[in-house]
Amino acid sequence: MLEVRDLHVHYGDAQALYGVSLTVGPGELVTLLGANGAGKTTTLRAIAGIRPVTRGDLLFEGSSLLTVPAHRRPGMGIALVPEGRELWPQMTVLENLELGAYDRGARAVRTVALDRVFDLFPKLKDRSGQLAGSMSGGEQQMVAIGRALMSRPRLLMMDEPSLGLAPMVVDQMFDIIRRLHADGLTILLVEQNLARALEVADRGYVVETGTVSLRGTSAELLADPAVRAAYLGI
Repeated sequence: MLEVRDLHVHYGDAQALYGVSLTVGPGELVTLLGANGAGKTTTLRAIAGIRPVTRGDLLFEGSSLLTVPAHRRPGMGIALVPEGRELWPQMTVLENLELGAYDRGARAVRTVALDRVFDLFPKLKDRSGQLAGSMSGGEQQMVAIGRALMSRPRLLMMDEPSLGLAPMVVDQMFDIIRRLHADGLTILLVEQNLARALEVADRGYVVETGTVSLRGTSAELLADPAVRAAYLGI
């Protein structure tokens, strides 16, 4: 479904990615792992069209994304749940969700998509008129995921969905990720909590200083001595 080929990305004169390559197959849950500043978020932002590509290619279902502007990618089936949620705090939960269905195709099935979001997050239905900025961190993360799902994506990218959440809420987030994956949604997950990410993922890539240093199945990465020493403290 997704192929990232030799991806190079800069922030001004500073290079963030040095030839990242990865694939995500239909129905897979693939995780990107690594420390802060390794290039994981930059990779997702490039796929979403938010960060321009210096060199390389991005293929979605066989077609290059390089000439597709960011605002058109959700209509193709690509959605991003950004790090930090990036909600509109002075707008209601419902208004934030509806903004996820701005594409013409998504607007046509907005009611069906909204019912799906409310089925996944019943609390959001009860609080649909509440200002998003007044909700807890976990509730705001639900809104951010729901907003992405409103575009009816085939590829859902999630950037640090457990960041800053209480342990109980983290458990809930990973239960939601499991449910979405079980429903057949393809997911590319960025997550610093390596152990939790590999519990739910089929495969993973370890990104270090802008390049992929390791790749393998979840079981292979969990058993790798370098991964265990660097990320699990074992």
